[in-house]
Amino acid sequence: MRHALLAALLLLPALPVDAAPTVRHVAASRLFFLETARTSYVLGVNEKEELQQIYWGDRLTRDADLGPAHTVEGHSSFDPPEGLSPVEYPGFGGARYAEPALKVTFADGVRDLVLKVVSHEVRENALLVRLKDVSLDLRVELTYRVFPAHDVLMRQVVVENQTKGVVVVESAQSATWHVPRWTGYRLTHLAGRWAGETQLFREALGPGRKVVESRRGTTSNHQNPFFAVDPGTSDEEHGPVVFGALAWSGNWRISLERTSEDRLRVTGGMNDFDFSYPLPPGGRLETPPFYAGFTSGGFGEASRILHRFVREQILPDRASPRPRPVLYNSWEATLFDVNEEGQKRLADKAAALGAEMFVMDDGWFGARKDDHAGLGDWTVNARKFPRGLGPLIEHVHGLGMKFGLWVEPEMVNPDSDLYRAHPDWVIHFPGRPRTEARNQLILNMARDDVKEHVFAVLDRLLTDNAIDFLKWDMNRHVSEPGWPALAPAEQRTLWVRYPRNVYELIDRLRARHPKLEIESCSGGGGRVDLGILARVDQVWPSDNTEAFDRLRIQEGTSFAYPAKVMMDWVTDVPNMNGRRTPLDFRFHVAMMGSLGIGGNLDKWSEADMKLGAGKVALYKSIRATVQDGRLFRLASPREGSLTSNQYVSADGGQAVVFAFLHAQQLNRPAPVVRLRGLDPAATYRLRTVDDKLPGTPAELSGSALMGRGLQFRLTGDFDSTVVVLERVAGGA
Repeated sequence: MRHALLAALLLLPALPVDAAPTVRHVAASRLFFLETARTSYVLGVNEKEELQQIYWGDRLTRDADLGPAHTVEGHSSFDPPEGLSPVEYPGFGGARYAEPALKVTFADGVRDLVLKVVSHEVRENALLVRLKDVSLDLRVELTYRVFPAHDVLMRQVVVENQTKGVVVVESAQSATWHVPRWTGYRLTHLAGRWAGETQLFREALGPGRKVVESRRGTTSNHQNPFFAVDPGTSDEEHGPVVFGALAWSGNWRISLERTSEDRLRVTGGMNDFDFSYPLPPGGRLETPPFYAGFTSGGFGEASRILHRFVREQILPDRASPRPRPVLYNSWEATLFDVNEEGQKRLADKAAALGAEMFVMDDGWFGARKDDHAGLGDWTVNARKFPRGLGPLIEHVHGLGMKFGLWVEPEMVNPDSDLYRAHPDWVIHFPGRPRTEARNQLILNMARDDVKEHVFAVLDRLLTDNAIDFLKWDMNRHVSEPGWPALAPAEQRTLWVRYPRNVYELIDRLRARHPKLEIESCSGGGGRVDLGILARVDQVWPSDNTEAFDRLRIQEGTSFAYPAKVMMDWVTDVPNMNGRRTPLDFRFHVAMMGSLGIGGNLDKWSEADMKLGAGKVALYKSIRATVQDGRLFRLASPREGSLTSNQYVSADGGQAVVFAFLHAQQLNRPAPVVRLRGLDPAATYRLRTVDDKLPGTPAELSGSALMGRGLQFRLTGDFDSTVVVLERVAGGA
C-alpha cells in the first residue's frame, strides 16, 4: 500500500523550476500553506499539538495575514474547546461529539483515540503529517496532495497499528473538510435510482447531519460520491462553492454536519455501516482518495475544474489523451439472439454510419440464451459461433472499426458450470437464503482465488481474440454479505477487499493488454466514481437511453464528470417510457457526451441512415470541443421548457451550442440563449445544422453572442438544433 500511495504522489508532473512552491511550512507560525493557481488551503499546529484548519478560499497574497493556530474557546462544560476547534482529522476520543474521522477499539477495550502531531514532511506538491495517539502506538499518516494547475486538493490516510495487540478499526474516513464560515449552507448532490440516476438535488443544511452514502457494495445508482456546498446564493457562474468527490467504488459515505457553532464539516470515506477492519500488530489500512476544491466562480466553474482534472489527472489516457470513438452496440437489435451472420450485418450498417467501434453485447458465451444461465462461463458459445469469434472480429476490423465485447465478470448464474464447481465462491451466509437478483449471485471478489480465476479467464479471452474493448457490467448489488471461509471477526473486511481486488484485476488486465479499453457499467450508472475512472475509459450513466430523460441524467452527471467519459446512445423509440422523440433530437442529446448508437439498424429506413451518417460526421467535427472543452450549462432541463449547453474548445477557436425545446405554448417563442466563455473582442462565424436561426448574421462578435444572445426558431415538442461557432478574427 505504501508503494501504491507513493506512486500516486508521483503522477503529477513536476512544476517548472521557476514556479513557486505549492506546499510551504512556515516554522515560526507552525503553518502549512497548500496553494494552487487560484486558492490557498492553510493548516496549522495549535498549542495542543493538533492539526487544525486555518483558511480555505481564494489565494492569499501574504503569509503574515494569518496568525498561528489556536484552539477555539469553549462556551461551557457542554462545549469544551477541543470539541469546537476545526481539527483536520479528529479521532473518536476526548470531549469530541461531532462526526469522527477515525474510530477504533484497542485490544484492551479502550475506545478513546486522541491524535497529536508528531512530525511532518514537505514533498513536491505534497504534505505528509504524522499523528499518533497520546498513549498507545496507533499511528496515522495524513497525505495532502496539491494539483496546482487544477485548483484541486487530495487527502488520503494510512492507519498503522504498532501496538502489540489487534486494533479494530470501526470507521476510517479519508478526510474532514471544514467549509468556510458562511451565513448559510446549501448542499448540491446527485441521487436517483436505476434508470433515473444522477438527478440533481439542492437543499439547505440546518443543524445536524445530512448523510449521502451507498451501503450496496458498490458506488450505486442511487447516490453518487460527489458533493458541492455554497452559501445558498451561488449560481452557475457566480459565488463561492466548495466541491468534492470520493475515489471509491465500494461502500462509501459523505456526512455533512452543521454544528452548534454554525460551522459545516464534510467527512467522507469508506462507509462505517457494517464496517470492522481488524489490524494485527504491524497491520495497515489505507483509505481511498478524497478530492476537493474551492472556487468563487459558481457551480459551472466547479464542474469545469473537475472535468479538466479528471481528464488530465485521473483517466488512464491522461498521459496521451485520445478521443472516445463513435460506438455501435448491438444489444437492442438482437438481445441474446446473437450469431456471426447477424452481427456482421449490423457491423456493415454501423460502419456505413461512420461508427468507429462495434460492440457485441450479452449472449455470446456459455449456455446463454436469456439471463437465467451462463454467467461465469466465459467461453464462446459454439452453437452461435461455430468458428469462434475470430471471423466476426476480422470482419469488424476489416470495416475499419474496433471490436468490443460485453462481460459481467463479477457475477455467476446458479445455472452455470462455474457455480456447480464452486458454490462456495459466491457471497453468502451458510444456511441462509441466497438472493438471486436478475437470476444471478455475486462472486466474492474479495477472495484471492476468485480474483485469480477471473483474471485467468479474461486474460485467456483477450489473448485468444483481438478484442479492443470490454463493456464491464455489474447488474446487481451485494446482499447476504457473508464470507464463511474467514473467522467471523474478519468477514466484514469483504467491503474493503472486494473493490480493491476489482481494481487490481482491471489494472493487471490493462498492464497485460495495454491497448485494451474498458467501459464501466453497473445496470447503468451504478459504478461511476473517480476510483473506477482511474482504470476505465468511459462510463455508462444509465440504462435509460430515452432522450428527454437523458437531459436530466446527463446534466447531473456533468456536475462531477466530463463529457468525454459519459457514453450516450441514440436508441429507437418508444424506449423506456413510451415517448417518441425525433431522431435528430435523440442524436443531439447523445452528441453532448461520447456518442454511441444502440438502435436496431435492421429497422432503420434509408432516410434514418442518411440522417444518422450526417450526425456522426457532424459529431466528429466537434468531438474534440465536446469531449475536451469547457462546458457552460446555459439552460437547465429542471427550470423551464428549454435546455441548452455550450462547449468551448481548449484554445477558444471553436464553440458548439446545443438547444432543446421540450414543449411549446401557443405562439410563445423559445427563450433567448446567451452564450458564455467567448472572447468578447473576437468575431465568430456561425454554422447551423438546419434553418433555425433565421435572420441571424453569419458572423457575430463574442460580445453580441454573450450580451444579446441567440433566438432559435424552435417549435412544437422536442425540437432541437446545434450551432457551431468558429473564431475568425480579433480577440486575444
